[in-house]
Amino acid sequence: MRFLSMMGNSFGCSASGERLVSAAREGDFQEAKALLECNPRLGRYSTFGVRNSPLHYSAAQGHHEIVSLLLESGVDSNLRNYRGQTALMQACHHGHWKVVLTLILYKANIHKTDCLNGFTALHFAAVNGHPRCIRLLLADYIPSVAGTWDVIKTNSSTDASNVALEESELSRIINKAADGGITALHMAALHGHVECVQFLLDLGASVSKVTVEDGTTIDLIGAGSTPLHYAACGGNAQCCQVLVSRGASLTAENANGWTPLLVARLWNRHWLEGVLSKHPESRQSTTPSPYLSIPLMSIIKIARECGWRTSDALPTCGDPCSVCLERNCSVSAEGCGHELCTQCALYLCCTNSTPTASSGSPGSISCPFCRQGIVSFTKLRGTYRIKEAGRPSLSLSLCTTFSGEPAEPGPLQSKPYRSDFTCTRISPFSSSSFRSLSGQRFGSMKLNTSFCMGGSETCPSLVPCSDRRVQNQMGLRTVLQRSASHIENRRSGDWLPLN
Repeated sequence: MRFLSMMGNSFGCSASGERLVSAAREGDFQEAKALLECNPRLGRYSTFGVRNSPLHYSAAQGHHEIVSLLLESGVDSNLRNYRGQTALMQACHHGHWKVVLTLILYKANIHKTDCLNGFTALHFAAVNGHPRCIRLLLADYIPSVAGTWDVIKTNSSTDASNVALEESELSRIINKAADGGITALHMAALHGHVECVQFLLDLGASVSKVTVEDGTTIDLIGAGSTPLHYAACGGNAQCCQVLVSRGASLTAENANGWTPLLVARLWNRHWLEGVLSKHPESRQSTTPSPYLSIPLMSIIKIARECGWRTSDALPTCGDPCSVCLERNCSVSAEGCGHELCTQCALYLCCTNSTPTASSGSPGSISCPFCRQGIVSFTKLRGTYRIKEAGRPSLSLSLCTTFSGEPAEPGPLQSKPYRSDFTCTRISPFSSSSFRSLSGQRFGSMKLNTSFCMGGSETCPSLVPCSDRRVQNQMGLRTVLQRSASHIENRRSGDWLPLN
């Protein structure tokens, strides 16, 4: 039965679904938008076999606009394919940081693991060396507070404080082990991604984590291997130097009795002899990674609350952003107070890969106007939240005229009514609305002949007034009179069908 349902999904009514998949793969935004407007449920379509959804294809190809379109149409950001991979994992695998940013803004789950190796999105970003993706994945766990780097540095400098650091959520995420006990630091060291190795170490990655025996993982180095063993197998001398300078043991043996130096010799990495043969005389001074972005958490929080596009939030301040000159300013930098739009502030925090600002704390971002260090962003006064700025929903209830003045809509609300009348909800007709059982005369109903069910600008679901409004009024009166007569005849015993 399950196979038949999969067949029906792929071959039965899959023409529109395949068109959406093709548009998501090729980046055809207009085609994807038109298909989703006709049928929003197409976003949950998945291809036969690999079970990839349009969200997977757009994320793998880096089409962040289509990813945003699919998420806005109600697609689950944590959809899985047949390998258990989410769109976030595929975006991190290919290094599309704009897609990662979009998924993080929609609160995609970074703790999900695939069914093949138990990798998280952090593992995929480390395998292929994408430090910007790592920065975005951990944005919700690095507080936008001055001195954050000093706390991380203190916790990672001594073994005693490492015990306390392991209790933090950030350390648990970074040191999360996949199948075989492999961490993100193991994979980054094996593939020689120096920037990722340094960044993970700055955020508290442990150099003493070892792999374990696992039947699903093929480990050619052996269980009990540290990240330095993997770096020696990979053959990158700079990765080995960074790990050794951060306290990695040169004499640690794995389950096969191999030290990192012996692993390098077995894999013919003879150029690592000098690096792995002796400890450095003095430890190198620790400087923060250029990918450390302390203000990222604050701007992501503002973007989630108030949006990051032009139509999401409109502050009372009408000054345009001095960076893009397209959107209004919505955030300000703490300290210098310079104002930017949310999208430019996000781009500034995501693309920064330069050393720390000279006049700011480590991990701060240089202000594009005064070059001072930015540690946090604050929301400008008058910037509305998305929930508060929602458009009024259209109602299918009966509308009647109202003699009073209508209330003025909010700044984000367009007037769905004319200036001289408004729509009010009334209760539906019941038996007591027609005539009482005492036989009293039914009260007359007076309708306004100027408007019938509202004007053409009221709601698309309401019927506009036409030249037949008098006929509609007379027809309603006839129905009410016949209903009253039917009730009176039934009371007197004369039963007549109501045609």
